[in-house]
Amino acid sequence: MNDKRTGSCSCGAVHFTTSGPLRGVIYCHCKQCRKQSGHFFAATNVPDDRIMIEGASNVTWYRGSDSARRGFCSICGSVLFWKHDDLDTISVMAGAFDTPSGLEADSHIFVADKGDYYDIDDGLPQFAKSTPAIKVAGN
Repeated sequence: MNDKRTGSCSCGAVHFTTSGPLRGVIYCHCKQCRKQSGHFFAATNVPDDRIMIEGASNVTWYRGSDSARRGFCSICGSVLFWKHDDLDTISVMAGAFDTPSGLEADSHIFVADKGDYYDIDDGLPQFAKSTPAIKVAGN
């Protein structure tokens, strides 16, 4: 598959294009992700210099912690991005990509915080918190 991918929010006010390979999709079950999305987050990430965001003026950033912020469309409310202050990458929600996305699932993080109404039984690696390879808010 071509290393160029596109996506958008629900209403189309924000479009993005990524280039180059993307990390596998990480499923985050932390309380903050669950509260914002109503379930768990599924996101990949891309270096800042390999994403172009059209309609960026329609992205509202919410500071969810001292070290990270979450970006969503100010018109339709679609959650699109997660950005750690210390990293030169931006996480992009997997569901915002157009299909076929070519994305592949990688692992689950913060499973100790997951909701009590579902099971994780897809065989992917699971981590109680995060992993050293994935920098999250607070670490």
